[in-house]
Amino acid sequence: MTAILTDRAAPHDALRTTREITFREALREAMSQEMRKDPRIFLLGEEVAQYNGAYKVSQGMLDEFGPQRIIDAPISENGFAGLAVGAAMYGLRPIIEFMSWSFSLVAADQILNNVPKMLYMSGGQWGCPVVFRGNNGAGGQLGSTHSWCTEALYSNVPGLKIAIPSNPSDAKGLLTTAIRDDDPVFFLESERMLSDKAHVPEGDYVVPFGKAWLRRGDWSGEHNSDCTLVSFGRPVNFCLDAADELAKEDINVDVLDMRTIRPLDIDSIIQSIKRTGRIVVVDQSWPFASVASEVITQVCERAFDYLDHQPLRVNTEDVPTPYAKSLEAEYLPHKGKIVAAVKAALARA
Repeated sequence: MTAILTDRAAPHDALRTTREITFREALREAMSQEMRKDPRIFLLGEEVAQYNGAYKVSQGMLDEFGPQRIIDAPISENGFAGLAVGAAMYGLRPIIEFMSWSFSLVAADQILNNVPKMLYMSGGQWGCPVVFRGNNGAGGQLGSTHSWCTEALYSNVPGLKIAIPSNPSDAKGLLTTAIRDDDPVFFLESERMLSDKAHVPEGDYVVPFGKAWLRRGDWSGEHNSDCTLVSFGRPVNFCLDAADELAKEDINVDVLDMRTIRPLDIDSIIQSIKRTGRIVVVDQSWPFASVASEVITQVCERAFDYLDHQPLRVNTEDVPTPYAKSLEAEYLPHKGKIVAAVKAALARA
């Protein structure tokens, strides 16, 4: 089956053959395709081999690649993240799966104090081309210690890249780019999106880092929008839902999917603001020192004169993640909060 990809970030506007698969299948496809090409790549993590992955992302990979490349690790993020540092320094290209990014905090010394700094501190002698990937954010009634959104914390560290896909197509394209990158990449997935289905390009497919995708809107300027909505990861889908709701009231918005926050495509954000004059940033991190805070700061530094209203943001509430289902739903960004923020930016009740 074919579909047109309206992705301005990559030269794939022509028709490409696609196949409808889930988010988890897209991740598996990216890893498997790269592992077939490069024998240096291996996957290491808890339950990735014999159990086919805690979330079945690596299902069948042990059978294809064997136990030397699909490796079950003990419950010690501190240990197997450290192993990845040494393996990468000696020429291998590890993919490390964290069952949850909440557990990555156990390995903070390895992934934050060693990996991003190795190339710099060795004078360019050793890099650390490691991909750390796994589930990020609230997975659904897992409690606050299993529901970290780590992007705000980790994006503060120079020397690494952070990719956060919002759909299966980008899951494949961004992960392929991450595996090929010579810098360390933190790849943040959402457990709640693993069963989402979409048409994904077959074969070799990459999405470049640092290039946003205008999911809704018109770069030509022929059809103006009233406000710019900026987000990444799962909340992009809430923004699209909000855009549909706002359109019923004749309010049109640009929806920018950032895809990566390190690097951040601030130029595309400014390009949209020049047409809309307003911006709402939707971010599943806590509000204090969040990614939204950084985006708004850069907007004020570089595009203040184009703003017709103060920048607004929609974050999670500034409390530990609740366990109760109703409280967790209200704690997270959602369509209602986004609609209200856009109306506030337009000074509409």
